[in-house]
Amino acid sequence: MPLLRLSPFLRATTLACALGSCAAALHAADYPPRKPGLWEMKMGDGAGGANSAPAQTVQQCIDGATDQALRDMGQGMGKDACSKHEMRTEGGTLVIDSVCKMGTTIATSHAVVVGDFGSSYRMESTSTYKPPMMGKSSGSFVMEAKWVGPCKAGQKPGDMIMSNGMKMNVIDMVKGQPKK
Repeated sequence: MPLLRLSPFLRATTLACALGSCAAALHAADYPPRKPGLWEMKMGDGAGGANSAPAQTVQQCIDGATDQALRDMGQGMGKDACSKHEMRTEGGTLVIDSVCKMGTTIATSHAVVVGDFGSSYRMESTSTYKPPMMGKSSGSFVMEAKWVGPCKAGQKPGDMIMSNGMKMNVIDMVKGQPKK
């Protein structure tokens, strides 16, 4: 299923995760940086049933500067939309709670991230929507990310390859520049 056919929340969350901010909740300045190179992120609703949307896989090439820029962009995206951003560490687990306005809906989210940002990590997030969004009063999101090695030949930091094969550079998109 192309990314554009996902629910608005999952589409926004997928973009936020691609920008390195995950679920509009991961905005803290001390959000761990990822290891430079090529990351593969598998994202879905976590339901796993017949009515579940298929997982989407995105590959993203980053370096230290690009990862920081993506985190900064994600932080800016949620700044006006979210009234609450709390991130804390419990043992080796990162716990994030947020309250964000998405159109006329208030999304209250709780996310748990386990792993490290040098080889792999997993985020599970649950949200409630008041009033319901697209007929749903709650939803879940799961992302599994793994470092797969150096960026491929011809890739530059910020390059992404979506599940449907579409290629883009998120840094250029935000700047309004076409990919070269």
